Amino acid sequence: MSSSPPPRGRPRDPRSHEAIISATAALVVEVGYAATSIGAVAARAGVGKDTVYRRWSGKAELVFEAVFTTTDDAPIPDTGTLTGDLAVLLESLVDEFRTPAGTAALPGLLADFAADPALKARIRTHFLAPSKDRLVVIFDRAAQRGEIAADTPVNLVLDTLAGAVFFHIALVGESPTPQLAGQLAAMISRGIQIR
Repeated sequence: MSSSPPPRGRPRDPRSHEAIISATAALVVEVGYAATSIGAVAARAGVGKDTVYRRWSGKAELVFEAVFTTTDDAPIPDTGTLTGDLAVLLESLVDEFRTPAGTAALPGLLADFAADPALKARIRTHFLAPSKDRLVVIFDRAAQRGEIAADTPVNLVLDTLAGAVFFHIALVGESPTPQLAGQLAAMISRGIQIR
């Protein structure tokens, strides 16, 4: 078994990464998605533009990571029930979509995704797929408890969860109630549970 070669150049500074992410989210709120630029992000973060471009290929990927992956490192819910786990997951998703940065970024991101299929594929591969992969454990536990069938289409269920939140908050423009996550979780889990 061969090991991969060590990375070339200087190691990435996690402080720079966090400064870039924070600057991006703040700028999107302050000036909007269209007016946010890599140059402005770099200046606010106190780094060079090259530092930003070494990590992200462009503005859309940077903004997506800064705004819509804030919960990707959160602990995976383990409440003991599928409905409970989905409620915790959905609450995080609702919070992400209703932030000022999420509200400001989404229309521009959607336009960029529609105009650039390669960008959409990169977002799917680099951000969405890994995020979904880490949540499979919720459904594995539910199957072990006998709540759902082992062959439940997990990716489709996750798309349904995200789609419901996206449609309700971003497209329809409803202000989420405190009960929204629990209501959606109950509806989805009822739909896939073994009867």
